Amino acid sequence: MTFPENFVWGAATASYQIEGAAKEDGRGPSIWDTFSGTAGKVHNGDTGAVACDHYHRYADDVKLMRELNLAAYRFSIAWPRIQPDGSGPINPAGLDFYDRLLDELLKAEISPYVTLYHWDLPQALEDRGGWAERDTAHRFADYAAAVHARLGDRVEQWATLNEPWVAAFLGYGNGVHAPGRKDAAAAMRAAHHLLLGHGLAARRLREQGARSLMLVVNSAPVLTPAQVDDPAAALSEEDAAAVRTIDALLNRQFLDPALRGEYPAEVLAAAERNGGTAHIRDGDLAIINAPIDLIGVNYYNPCVVRAAPGTPADPAWPGSEDVGFAAADAPVTAMGWPVVPTGLSRLLVRLSHDYPQAGFMVTENGAAYDDVLEGGRVRDADRLAYLDGHLRAVDLAIKQGADVRGYLVWSLLDNFEWAEGYRRRFGIVHVDYATQARTPKDSALWYRDVIARNGL
Repeated sequence: MTFPENFVWGAATASYQIEGAAKEDGRGPSIWDTFSGTAGKVHNGDTGAVACDHYHRYADDVKLMRELNLAAYRFSIAWPRIQPDGSGPINPAGLDFYDRLLDELLKAEISPYVTLYHWDLPQALEDRGGWAERDTAHRFADYAAAVHARLGDRVEQWATLNEPWVAAFLGYGNGVHAPGRKDAAAAMRAAHHLLLGHGLAARRLREQGARSLMLVVNSAPVLTPAQVDDPAAALSEEDAAAVRTIDALLNRQFLDPALRGEYPAEVLAAAERNGGTAHIRDGDLAIINAPIDLIGVNYYNPCVVRAAPGTPADPAWPGSEDVGFAAADAPVTAMGWPVVPTGLSRLLVRLSHDYPQAGFMVTENGAAYDDVLEGGRVRDADRLAYLDGHLRAVDLAIKQGADVRGYLVWSLLDNFEWAEGYRRRFGIVHVDYATQARTPKDSALWYRDVIARNGL
């Protein structure tokens, strides 16, 4: 099984999850510093203050990437390193770090894929209302332009946002992520302002000569339990309505504005029931619909739903009245997420059909398992099988006509897994958090060989 000749192979990380150095070189606090420092918010009271100490160990980490044959490395910029207060003067020392990282990557012939926002909003902006306030979108565009002005000579691939659904609805809807707010109306506003920030930033980056722009979303096929195994399973009218509603809230809420310049009717109806739509101003959708080159797809599992009349909306899903969330009949990872590789092929084919304006890249795909380091080796057979199955799903999607340009495994390193702290390990490289020793797992060595042969 061989992938296309120019298929891009790589791995991904995020700033707060790996960098550490939370108070060094002028970095300001982020909402995740505040959230993880609040008792009861993160498992075991863990924080990203040290994480994988990538801030100091980046050169060795890049060397490891080269040994694993990675052609691309997706990482995010920590906004609080660049603008400690979220606006105003630029902190040169913060950009200096990414200067050094980029130079190491290019020396190792690894293409940098830069994500400008992976959830670590400067706390000063949250104190002024965060993403629920329109001004944050404009501050994001200013920050994006400042980063590009310094690093744009060495970066071709720019992603504006990572998973705006998560940032809006887990951060402002059910509060399980930073900033920990529980306000459906604020979550709906945050989702729109994240998209507005994407559009404003895309415009500024283009003006400065950015070559390739991407929006990264956590898309998933929305299925009933019967459809997990049988895509052709017949749906009742009620189940079909449940699927349409959640598909609109998860997938089309972000892809339709970005690629078609419009919101789905279901999203507008949900907004009307949760604070109204006054925050969606004339001209916003034209800004959000800025031309982009790629959609990054972060896929872990399908979203499984069924009709459940009388059920109130889930706090993470404003507008989901009368919908029940169900389990898939499938093996699960340590996160409890079902392993359904066929969901990825279905998703990529559907997205390529519905949104031919852009190409696609799998920007995150991976699994957490309870890894054990024994005798200098991590035998993570479950993860290896997970990756193998999902790469076969990508191959199938390409053969069915999906325009898929590459695959970035999540994650390069074990790291701070948000509200789960350090108890969940997604990395293909084991990290001993006490010593910071890195040990490639069996899955990393397997992936190295997949890349070398460009296939399975």
